[in-house]
Amino acid sequence: MSVLEGTGRKLPLAQAKRKMERPVSLVIVADILRLVDLAVICGTAVLVHYLYLEEVDLQQGRIYPIATAIAAFAAGLIFHWNGLYRLQGLAAGQLKLGKLAASWSIVVLGLIVLGFALKVSSDVSRVWIGLWFTAALAGMTGVRGALCLRARRWVAEGRLARYVAIVGGGEHGERLVAALRRAGDEGINVIGVFDDRADRVAPQIAGVPLLGTVDDLVTYARYNRVDQIVVALPWSAETRVLQILRKLRSLPVDIRLAPDLVGFRLLHATYSHLGGVPLLDVFHKPLTDWKLIVKEIEDRVLAALLLIFLAPLFLVVAVAIKLDSKGPVFFRQKRYGFNNHLIGVYKFRSMYHELSDPTAERLVTRDDPRVTRVGAFLRKTSIDELPQLINVLLGEMSIVGPRPHALSAKAADRLYEEVVAEYAARHRVKPGITGWAQVMGWRGETDTVEKIQKRVEHDLYYIENWSLAFDIKILVLTLFAVLKPENAY
Repeated sequence: MSVLEGTGRKLPLAQAKRKMERPVSLVIVADILRLVDLAVICGTAVLVHYLYLEEVDLQQGRIYPIATAIAAFAAGLIFHWNGLYRLQGLAAGQLKLGKLAASWSIVVLGLIVLGFALKVSSDVSRVWIGLWFTAALAGMTGVRGALCLRARRWVAEGRLARYVAIVGGGEHGERLVAALRRAGDEGINVIGVFDDRADRVAPQIAGVPLLGTVDDLVTYARYNRVDQIVVALPWSAETRVLQILRKLRSLPVDIRLAPDLVGFRLLHATYSHLGGVPLLDVFHKPLTDWKLIVKEIEDRVLAALLLIFLAPLFLVVAVAIKLDSKGPVFFRQKRYGFNNHLIGVYKFRSMYHELSDPTAERLVTRDDPRVTRVGAFLRKTSIDELPQLINVLLGEMSIVGPRPHALSAKAADRLYEEVVAEYAARHRVKPGITGWAQVMGWRGETDTVEKIQKRVEHDLYYIENWSLAFDIKILVLTLFAVLKPENAY
Protein backbone atom coordinates (compact mmCIF):
# COMPACT_ATOMS: atom_id res chain seq x y z
CA MET A 1 0.00 0.00 0.00
CA SER A 2 1.25 3.46 -0.86
CA VAL A 3 0.13 6.88 0.35
CA LEU A 4 -0.36 9.82 -2.01
CA GLU A 5 1.37 13.11 -1.36
CA GLY A 6 -0.12 15.55 1.08
CA THR A 7 0.74 16.51 4.64
CA GLY A 8 -0.77 18.64 7.31
CA ARG A 9 -4.36 18.87 8.47
CA LYS A 10 -5.86 20.09 5.20
CA LEU A 11 -5.04 19.70 1.56
CA PRO A 12 -5.76 23.02 -0.19
CA LEU A 13 -8.11 22.66 -3.13
CA ALA A 14 -5.57 24.21 -5.51
CA GLN A 15 -3.10 21.52 -4.49
CA ALA A 16 -5.78 18.85 -4.62
CA LYS A 17 -6.70 19.44 -8.27
CA ARG A 18 -4.67 16.81 -10.08
CA LYS A 19 -5.44 15.36 -13.46
CA MET A 20 -7.79 12.42 -13.03
CA GLU A 21 -6.64 9.42 -15.05
CA ARG A 22 -9.48 7.14 -16.03
CA PRO A 23 -9.11 3.85 -14.11
CA VAL A 24 -8.77 0.56 -15.95
CA SER A 25 -11.54 -1.95 -15.26
CA LEU A 26 -10.15 -5.42 -14.56
CA VAL A 27 -13.62 -6.81 -15.26
CA ILE A 28 -13.48 -5.52 -18.83
CA VAL A 29 -9.84 -6.61 -19.26
CA ALA A 30 -10.76 -10.12 -18.07
CA ASP A 31 -13.69 -10.31 -20.50
CA ILE A 32 -11.46 -9.19 -23.37
CA LEU A 33 -8.90 -11.82 -22.34
CA ARG A 34 -11.64 -14.49 -22.54
CA LEU A 35 -12.40 -13.43 -26.10
CA VAL A 36 -8.71 -13.37 -27.04
CA ASP A 37 -8.22 -16.88 -25.62
CA LEU A 38 -11.18 -18.05 -27.69
CA ALA A 39 -9.70 -16.43 -30.79
CA VAL A 40 -6.27 -18.00 -30.14
CA ILE A 41 -7.73 -21.49 -29.63
CA CYS A 42 -9.87 -21.31 -32.76
CA GLY A 43 -7.28 -19.44 -34.82
CA THR A 44 -4.40 -21.83 -34.12
CA ALA A 45 -6.66 -24.81 -34.87
CA VAL A 46 -7.47 -23.39 -38.30
CA LEU A 47 -3.87 -22.32 -38.94
CA VAL A 48 -2.39 -25.73 -38.08
CA HIS A 49 -5.08 -27.46 -40.13
CA TYR A 50 -4.31 -25.23 -43.13
CA LEU A 51 -0.51 -25.66 -42.85
CA TYR A 52 -0.33 -29.36 -42.02
CA LEU A 53 -3.39 -31.06 -43.51
CA GLU A 54 -3.36 -30.37 -47.23
CA GLU A 55 -5.97 -32.90 -48.27
CA VAL A 56 -8.56 -34.32 -45.91
CA ASP A 57 -11.53 -36.50 -46.75
CA LEU A 58 -14.70 -34.41 -46.63
CA GLN A 59 -16.37 -36.73 -44.15
CA GLN A 60 -13.31 -36.77 -41.87
CA GLY A 61 -12.79 -33.01 -42.21
CA ARG A 62 -16.02 -32.27 -40.37
CA ILE A 63 -14.56 -33.56 -37.11
CA TYR A 64 -12.03 -30.72 -36.83
CA PRO A 65 -14.39 -27.74 -36.43
CA ILE A 66 -16.51 -29.80 -34.01
CA ALA A 67 -13.45 -30.64 -31.90
CA THR A 68 -12.33 -27.02 -31.96
CA ALA A 69 -15.75 -25.76 -30.82
CA ILE A 70 -15.92 -28.29 -27.97
CA ALA A 71 -12.39 -27.39 -26.82
CA ALA A 72 -13.10 -23.65 -26.94
CA PHE A 73 -16.27 -24.07 -24.84
CA ALA A 74 -14.55 -26.36 -22.33
CA ALA A 75 -11.54 -24.06 -22.06
CA GLY A 76 -13.78 -21.12 -21.19
CA LEU A 77 -15.34 -23.05 -18.31
CA ILE A 78 -12.16 -24.64 -16.96
CA PHE A 79 -10.10 -21.45 -17.24
CA HIS A 80 -12.81 -19.62 -15.29
CA TRP A 81 -13.01 -22.28 -12.57
CA ASN A 82 -9.23 -22.23 -12.16
CA GLY A 83 -9.17 -18.46 -11.67
CA LEU A 84 -7.27 -17.60 -14.85
CA TYR A 85 -9.43 -14.51 -15.34
CA ARG A 86 -8.87 -13.11 -11.86
CA LEU A 87 -6.22 -10.56 -12.75
CA GLN A 88 -5.44 -8.81 -9.46
CA GLY A 89 -1.79 -9.99 -9.45
CA LEU A 90 -1.17 -9.38 -13.13
CA ALA A 91 0.93 -6.23 -12.68
CA ALA A 92 3.20 -8.08 -10.25
CA GLY A 93 3.98 -10.66 -12.92
CA GLN A 94 1.58 -13.34 -11.65
CA LEU A 95 0.73 -14.82 -15.05
CA LYS A 96 -0.46 -18.18 -13.66
CA LEU A 97 1.30 -19.97 -16.53
CA GLY A 98 1.35 -23.27 -14.61
CA LYS A 99 -2.42 -23.14 -14.18
CA LEU A 100 -2.79 -22.16 -17.82
CA ALA A 101 -0.74 -25.13 -19.05
CA ALA A 102 -2.53 -27.53 -16.69
CA SER A 103 -5.97 -26.24 -17.66
CA TRP A 104 -5.27 -26.41 -21.40
CA SER A 105 -3.84 -29.90 -20.96
CA ILE A 106 -7.05 -31.02 -19.23
CA VAL A 107 -9.09 -29.61 -22.12
CA VAL A 108 -7.07 -31.42 -24.82
CA LEU A 109 -6.83 -34.68 -22.86
CA GLY A 110 -10.56 -34.55 -22.24
CA LEU A 111 -11.08 -34.07 -25.97
CA ILE A 112 -8.91 -37.12 -26.72
CA VAL A 113 -10.83 -39.24 -24.19
CA LEU A 114 -14.11 -38.08 -25.72
CA GLY A 115 -12.80 -39.09 -29.17
CA PHE A 116 -11.97 -42.62 -27.94
CA ALA A 117 -15.35 -42.93 -26.25
CA LEU A 118 -17.17 -41.94 -29.43
CA LYS A 119 -14.82 -44.07 -31.60
CA VAL A 120 -13.83 -41.11 -33.80
CA SER A 121 -10.25 -40.64 -32.58
CA SER A 122 -8.87 -42.42 -35.66
CA ASP A 123 -10.39 -39.66 -37.84
CA VAL A 124 -8.24 -36.97 -36.20
CA SER A 125 -4.56 -36.43 -36.93
CA ARG A 126 -2.44 -36.85 -33.80
CA VAL A 127 0.16 -34.50 -35.23
CA TRP A 128 -2.57 -31.86 -35.66
CA ILE A 129 -3.58 -32.26 -32.02
CA GLY A 130 0.02 -31.95 -30.83
CA LEU A 131 0.78 -28.89 -32.95
CA TRP A 132 -2.51 -27.27 -32.03
CA PHE A 133 -1.92 -27.87 -28.30
CA THR A 134 1.56 -26.31 -28.52
CA ALA A 135 0.58 -23.37 -30.74
CA ALA A 136 -2.48 -22.45 -28.67
CA LEU A 137 -0.54 -22.65 -25.38
CA ALA A 138 2.26 -20.50 -26.83
CA GLY A 139 -0.26 -17.99 -28.14
CA MET A 140 -2.15 -17.67 -24.84
CA THR A 141 1.15 -17.39 -22.96
CA GLY A 142 2.29 -14.59 -25.28
CA VAL A 143 -0.99 -12.74 -24.82
CA ARG A 144 -0.61 -12.86 -21.04
CA GLY A 145 2.98 -11.68 -21.26
CA ALA A 146 1.95 -8.68 -23.37
CA LEU A 147 -0.92 -7.97 -20.97
CA CYS A 148 1.48 -8.09 -18.02
CA LEU A 149 3.73 -5.47 -19.65
CA ARG A 150 0.71 -3.30 -20.34
CA ALA A 151 -0.52 -3.72 -16.76
CA ARG A 152 2.82 -2.46 -15.43
CA ARG A 153 2.39 0.66 -17.53
CA TRP A 154 -1.11 1.11 -16.14
CA VAL A 155 0.32 0.81 -12.62
CA ALA A 156 2.93 3.47 -13.40
CA GLU A 157 0.11 5.73 -14.63
CA GLY A 158 -1.96 5.02 -11.52
CA ARG A 159 -4.80 3.58 -13.57
CA LEU A 160 -4.81 0.10 -12.08
CA ALA A 161 -4.77 1.15 -8.44
CA ARG A 162 -7.76 1.93 -6.24
CA TYR A 163 -7.67 5.38 -4.68
CA VAL A 164 -9.18 5.10 -1.20
CA ALA A 165 -10.23 7.80 1.26
CA ILE A 166 -10.93 6.90 4.88
CA VAL A 167 -13.49 8.73 7.03
CA GLY A 168 -12.69 8.49 10.71
CA GLY A 169 -9.38 9.31 12.34
CA GLY A 170 -9.97 7.56 15.65
CA GLU A 171 -9.13 4.05 16.82
CA HIS A 172 -11.20 2.36 14.12
CA GLY A 173 -9.63 4.38 11.32
CA GLU A 174 -6.14 3.66 12.64
CA ARG A 175 -6.93 -0.06 12.86
CA LEU A 176 -8.22 -0.06 9.27
CA VAL A 177 -5.08 1.64 7.94
CA ALA A 178 -2.91 -0.84 9.83
CA ALA A 179 -4.88 -3.77 8.38
CA LEU A 180 -4.45 -2.43 4.86
CA ARG A 181 -0.72 -2.05 5.42
CA ARG A 182 -0.45 -5.64 6.65
CA ALA A 183 -2.27 -6.82 3.52
CA GLY A 184 0.58 -5.34 1.45
CA ASP A 185 -1.61 -4.71 -1.61
CA GLU A 186 0.32 -2.29 -3.83
CA GLY A 187 -2.87 -1.65 -5.80
CA ILE A 188 -4.39 0.32 -2.93
CA ASN A 189 -3.51 4.02 -2.62
CA VAL A 190 -4.81 5.56 0.58
CA ILE A 191 -5.31 9.24 -0.24
CA GLY A 192 -5.77 10.34 3.35
CA VAL A 193 -8.08 10.47 6.35
CA PHE A 194 -11.01 12.84 6.75
CA ASP A 195 -12.72 13.55 10.07
CA ASP A 196 -15.13 16.29 11.21
CA ARG A 197 -13.53 16.33 14.65
CA ALA A 198 -10.12 17.47 13.45
CA ASP A 199 -9.29 19.04 16.81
CA ARG A 200 -9.39 15.60 18.43
CA VAL A 201 -7.44 13.75 15.73
CA ALA A 202 -3.68 13.64 15.21
CA PRO A 203 -2.21 15.09 11.97
CA GLN A 204 -1.06 11.58 11.02
CA ILE A 205 -3.09 8.38 11.46
CA ALA A 206 -0.85 5.34 11.19
CA GLY A 207 1.33 7.30 8.77
CA VAL A 208 -1.58 8.58 6.65
CA PRO A 209 -2.22 12.37 6.70
CA LEU A 210 -5.41 13.95 8.00
CA LEU A 211 -6.63 16.05 5.07
CA GLY A 212 -9.77 17.71 6.43
CA THR A 213 -13.44 17.20 7.18
CA VAL A 214 -16.13 15.18 5.42
CA ASP A 215 -17.18 18.34 3.58
CA ASP A 216 -13.57 18.71 2.42
CA LEU A 217 -13.73 15.13 1.15
CA VAL A 218 -16.85 15.91 -0.89
CA THR A 219 -15.05 18.88 -2.46
CA TYR A 220 -11.85 16.89 -2.96
CA ALA A 221 -13.72 14.10 -4.75
CA ARG A 222 -15.23 16.61 -7.19
CA TYR A 223 -11.80 17.41 -8.62
CA ASN A 224 -9.72 14.30 -7.89
CA ARG A 225 -10.01 10.62 -8.54
CA VAL A 226 -11.50 8.76 -5.58
CA ASP A 227 -12.54 5.17 -6.28
CA GLN A 228 -13.69 4.15 -2.85
CA ILE A 229 -14.55 5.74 0.48
CA VAL A 230 -14.41 3.68 3.65
CA VAL A 231 -16.18 4.94 6.78
CA ALA A 232 -14.38 3.66 9.86
CA LEU A 233 -16.40 4.70 12.90
CA PRO A 234 -17.62 2.75 15.96
CA TRP A 235 -21.07 1.18 16.29
CA SER A 236 -22.01 3.69 18.99
CA ALA A 237 -21.74 6.52 16.42
CA GLU A 238 -24.70 5.25 14.34
CA THR A 239 -26.38 8.68 14.05
CA ARG A 240 -23.12 10.29 13.00
CA VAL A 241 -22.50 7.53 10.45
CA LEU A 242 -25.91 8.01 8.85
CA GLN A 243 -25.32 11.78 8.62
CA ILE A 244 -21.97 11.18 6.93
CA LEU A 245 -23.49 8.70 4.48
CA ARG A 246 -26.13 11.24 3.48
CA LYS A 247 -23.35 13.70 2.61
CA LEU A 248 -21.28 11.14 0.72
CA ARG A 249 -24.15 9.63 -1.25
CA SER A 250 -23.95 12.43 -3.80
CA LEU A 251 -20.50 11.23 -4.93
CA PRO A 252 -20.16 8.78 -7.86
CA VAL A 253 -17.87 6.44 -5.89
CA ASP A 254 -18.16 3.16 -4.00
CA ILE A 255 -18.85 3.74 -0.31
CA ARG A 256 -18.08 1.05 2.26
CA LEU A 257 -18.33 0.64 6.03
CA ALA A 258 -15.59 -0.94 8.11
CA PRO A 259 -16.70 -4.20 9.80
CA ASP A 260 -17.51 -2.63 13.18
CA LEU A 261 -20.49 -0.86 11.67
CA VAL A 262 -22.95 -3.61 10.83
CA GLY A 263 -26.21 -1.87 11.80
CA PHE A 264 -29.88 -2.75 11.82
CA ARG A 265 -30.59 -0.06 9.22
CA LEU A 266 -28.07 -1.58 6.80
CA LEU A 267 -29.13 -5.23 6.84
CA HIS A 268 -29.69 -5.10 3.05
CA ALA A 269 -26.00 -4.42 2.41
CA THR A 270 -23.51 -6.97 1.07
CA TYR A 271 -19.84 -7.56 1.80
CA SER A 272 -16.74 -6.95 -0.31
CA HIS A 273 -13.01 -6.97 0.42
CA LEU A 274 -10.31 -4.33 0.22
CA GLY A 275 -6.79 -5.66 0.71
CA GLY A 276 -8.24 -8.68 2.51
CA VAL A 277 -10.28 -6.50 4.90
CA PRO A 278 -14.05 -7.26 4.83
CA LEU A 279 -16.18 -4.15 4.30
CA LEU A 280 -19.92 -3.54 4.26
CA ASP A 281 -21.14 -2.19 0.88
CA VAL A 282 -23.46 0.79 1.28
CA PHE A 283 -23.55 2.64 -2.06
CA HIS A 284 -22.13 1.50 -5.38
CA LYS A 285 -20.83 3.62 -8.21
CA PRO A 286 -23.85 3.52 -10.56
CA LEU A 287 -22.16 2.86 -13.92
CA THR A 288 -18.97 0.82 -14.10
CA ASP A 289 -17.23 -1.65 -16.39
CA TRP A 290 -19.37 -2.74 -19.38
CA LYS A 291 -22.37 -0.71 -18.22
CA LEU A 292 -20.32 2.47 -18.57
CA ILE A 293 -19.07 1.50 -22.04
CA VAL A 294 -22.57 0.54 -23.25
CA LYS A 295 -23.96 3.84 -21.96
CA GLU A 296 -21.17 5.84 -23.67
CA ILE A 297 -21.71 4.05 -26.99
CA GLU A 298 -25.47 4.53 -26.73
CA ASP A 299 -25.06 8.26 -26.10
CA ARG A 300 -22.48 9.05 -28.77
CA VAL A 301 -24.06 6.96 -31.54
CA LEU A 302 -27.61 8.20 -30.92
CA ALA A 303 -26.48 11.82 -30.57
CA ALA A 304 -24.53 11.73 -33.83
CA LEU A 305 -27.39 10.06 -35.76
CA LEU A 306 -30.03 12.40 -34.34
CA LEU A 307 -27.98 15.52 -35.10
CA ILE A 308 -27.62 14.41 -38.74
CA PHE A 309 -31.31 13.47 -39.03
CA LEU A 310 -32.55 16.66 -37.33
CA ALA A 311 -30.23 19.09 -39.17
CA PRO A 312 -33.09 20.38 -41.44
CA LEU A 313 -35.29 20.97 -38.37
CA PHE A 314 -32.45 22.88 -36.66
CA LEU A 315 -32.22 25.15 -39.70
CA VAL A 316 -35.99 25.83 -39.75
CA VAL A 317 -36.06 26.55 -36.01
CA ALA A 318 -33.06 28.89 -36.28
CA VAL A 319 -34.78 30.93 -39.03
CA ALA A 320 -38.05 31.05 -37.03
CA ILE A 321 -36.27 32.30 -33.90
CA LYS A 322 -34.45 35.01 -35.84
CA LEU A 323 -37.65 36.20 -37.54
CA ASP A 324 -39.63 36.21 -34.27
CA SER A 325 -37.31 38.25 -32.03
CA LYS A 326 -33.87 39.79 -31.78
CA GLY A 327 -31.02 37.84 -30.26
CA PRO A 328 -28.98 34.67 -30.76
CA VAL A 329 -30.47 31.37 -31.87
CA PHE A 330 -28.93 29.38 -29.03
CA PHE A 331 -29.07 30.02 -25.30
CA ARG A 332 -26.41 28.52 -23.04
CA GLN A 333 -27.19 28.11 -19.37
CA LYS A 334 -24.97 26.94 -16.51
CA ARG A 335 -26.36 23.83 -14.86
CA TYR A 336 -25.12 21.11 -12.55
CA GLY A 337 -23.74 18.05 -14.32
CA PHE A 338 -21.93 14.85 -13.39
CA ASN A 339 -20.36 14.90 -9.91
CA ASN A 340 -21.86 18.36 -9.33
CA HIS A 341 -19.59 20.02 -11.92
CA LEU A 342 -20.99 22.98 -13.83
CA ILE A 343 -21.66 22.52 -17.53
CA GLY A 344 -23.01 24.90 -20.17
CA VAL A 345 -26.26 23.40 -21.45
CA TYR A 346 -27.33 24.37 -24.99
CA LYS A 347 -30.95 25.23 -25.81
CA PHE A 348 -32.81 27.03 -28.57
CA ARG A 349 -33.58 30.52 -27.25
CA SER A 350 -37.23 30.63 -26.21
CA MET A 351 -37.29 33.97 -24.33
CA TYR A 352 -36.81 37.54 -25.39
CA HIS A 353 -33.07 38.11 -25.24
CA GLU A 354 -33.29 41.11 -22.91
CA LEU A 355 -35.50 39.15 -20.49
CA SER A 356 -33.39 36.00 -20.33
CA ASP A 357 -32.67 34.49 -16.91
CA PRO A 358 -29.33 32.59 -17.02
CA THR A 359 -29.53 31.30 -13.42
CA ALA A 360 -33.30 30.59 -13.45
CA GLU A 361 -34.01 32.79 -10.46
CA ARG A 362 -37.62 32.73 -11.66
CA LEU A 363 -38.92 29.55 -13.29
CA VAL A 364 -41.04 29.77 -16.41
CA THR A 365 -44.79 29.56 -15.72
CA ARG A 366 -47.92 29.26 -17.86
CA ASP A 367 -48.36 32.26 -20.21
CA ASP A 368 -45.03 33.69 -19.06
CA PRO A 369 -44.59 37.12 -20.80
CA ARG A 370 -40.85 36.52 -21.15
CA VAL A 371 -41.42 33.65 -23.61
CA THR A 372 -41.63 34.49 -27.31
CA ARG A 373 -44.35 33.14 -29.63
CA VAL A 374 -41.93 30.73 -31.28
CA GLY A 375 -40.42 29.96 -27.88
CA ALA A 376 -43.78 28.90 -26.48
CA PHE A 377 -44.12 26.33 -29.26
CA LEU A 378 -40.55 25.13 -28.83
CA ARG A 379 -41.02 24.65 -25.10
CA LYS A 380 -44.39 22.96 -25.51
CA THR A 381 -42.93 20.42 -27.93
CA SER A 382 -39.54 20.19 -26.12
CA ILE A 383 -37.79 21.13 -29.38
CA ASP A 384 -35.88 23.77 -27.41
CA GLU A 385 -33.98 20.93 -25.69
CA LEU A 386 -32.63 19.33 -28.89
CA PRO A 387 -29.35 21.34 -29.01
CA GLN A 388 -28.35 19.39 -25.90
CA LEU A 389 -27.38 16.64 -28.33
CA ILE A 390 -24.22 18.73 -28.72
CA ASN A 391 -23.60 18.36 -24.97
CA VAL A 392 -24.01 14.61 -25.38
CA LEU A 393 -21.39 14.49 -28.14
CA LEU A 394 -19.06 16.53 -25.92
CA GLY A 395 -19.46 13.93 -23.17
CA GLU A 396 -21.15 16.33 -20.75
CA MET A 397 -24.63 14.80 -20.90
CA SER A 398 -26.43 11.57 -21.78
CA ILE A 399 -29.48 11.00 -23.97
CA VAL A 400 -31.29 9.56 -20.93
CA GLY A 401 -30.64 10.63 -17.35
CA PRO A 402 -31.80 13.03 -14.64
CA ARG A 403 -32.60 16.42 -16.13
CA PRO A 404 -29.95 19.07 -15.28
CA HIS A 405 -31.31 21.94 -13.21
CA ALA A 406 -30.31 25.59 -13.27
CA LEU A 407 -28.21 26.98 -10.44
CA SER A 408 -30.97 28.93 -8.70
CA ALA A 409 -33.91 26.65 -9.50
CA LYS A 410 -36.41 26.59 -6.65
CA ALA A 411 -39.48 24.76 -5.43
CA ALA A 412 -41.88 26.82 -3.29
CA ASP A 413 -39.20 29.55 -3.12
CA ARG A 414 -36.60 27.15 -1.69
CA LEU A 415 -33.52 25.82 -3.49
CA TYR A 416 -33.90 22.21 -4.57
CA GLU A 417 -31.06 20.97 -2.36
CA GLU A 418 -32.77 22.60 0.64
CA VAL A 419 -36.04 20.82 -0.11
CA VAL A 420 -34.73 17.29 -0.79
CA ALA A 421 -31.86 15.96 1.32
CA GLU A 422 -30.80 13.44 -1.35
CA TYR A 423 -30.99 15.93 -4.22
CA ALA A 424 -27.24 15.92 -4.96
CA ALA A 425 -27.31 12.13 -5.42
CA ARG A 426 -28.84 12.81 -8.87
CA HIS A 427 -25.40 13.94 -9.99
CA ARG A 428 -23.83 10.48 -9.63
CA VAL A 429 -24.50 10.01 -13.36
CA LYS A 430 -24.48 12.42 -16.29
CA PRO A 431 -27.65 14.48 -16.71
CA GLY A 432 -29.92 13.59 -19.61
CA ILE A 433 -32.05 15.22 -22.30
CA THR A 434 -34.95 13.07 -21.19
CA GLY A 435 -35.46 11.00 -18.07
CA TRP A 436 -37.68 8.67 -16.06
CA ALA A 437 -39.19 11.56 -14.10
CA GLN A 438 -40.13 13.43 -17.27
CA VAL A 439 -41.90 10.52 -18.98
CA MET A 440 -43.78 9.74 -15.76
CA GLY A 441 -45.31 13.21 -15.74
CA TRP A 442 -42.94 15.07 -13.40
CA ARG A 443 -41.71 17.70 -15.84
CA GLY A 444 -42.20 21.43 -16.15
CA GLU A 445 -42.88 23.85 -13.31
CA THR A 446 -41.82 22.92 -9.76
CA ASP A 447 -44.05 25.27 -7.81
CA THR A 448 -44.57 22.83 -4.92
CA VAL A 449 -42.27 20.77 -2.73
CA GLU A 450 -44.02 17.55 -3.78
CA LYS A 451 -43.12 18.08 -7.45
CA ILE A 452 -39.38 18.28 -6.89
CA GLN A 453 -39.52 15.43 -4.34
CA LYS A 454 -41.26 13.19 -6.89
CA ARG A 455 -38.80 14.22 -9.59
CA VAL A 456 -35.80 13.35 -7.41
CA GLU A 457 -37.45 10.09 -6.32
CA HIS A 458 -37.83 9.00 -9.95
CA ASP A 459 -34.31 10.14 -10.84
CA LEU A 460 -32.77 8.07 -8.03
CA TYR A 461 -34.83 5.06 -9.05
CA TYR A 462 -33.45 5.38 -12.58
CA ILE A 463 -29.85 5.62 -11.33
CA GLU A 464 -30.17 2.55 -9.12
CA ASN A 465 -31.94 0.44 -11.77
CA TRP A 466 -30.18 1.47 -15.00
CA SER A 467 -30.11 -0.89 -17.94
CA LEU A 468 -30.03 -0.49 -21.70
CA ALA A 469 -33.60 -1.83 -21.87
CA PHE A 470 -34.67 0.81 -19.31
CA ASP A 471 -33.16 3.56 -21.50
CA ILE A 472 -34.97 2.23 -24.58
CA LYS A 473 -38.24 2.19 -22.64
CA ILE A 474 -37.75 5.82 -21.60
CA LEU A 475 -36.94 6.86 -25.18
CA VAL A 476 -40.15 5.23 -26.45
CA LEU A 477 -42.21 6.86 -23.69
CA THR A 478 -40.54 10.19 -24.52
CA LEU A 479 -42.08 10.09 -28.01
CA PHE A 480 -45.55 9.75 -26.48
CA ALA A 481 -44.80 12.48 -23.93
CA VAL A 482 -43.78 14.88 -26.74
CA LEU A 483 -46.93 14.06 -28.72
CA LYS A 484 -49.06 14.70 -25.66
CA PRO A 485 -47.25 17.50 -23.80
CA GLU A 486 -48.28 18.26 -20.24
CA ASN A 487 -46.80 20.74 -17.74
CA ALA A 488 -44.48 22.14 -20.44
CA TYR A 489 -44.56 25.88 -20.94
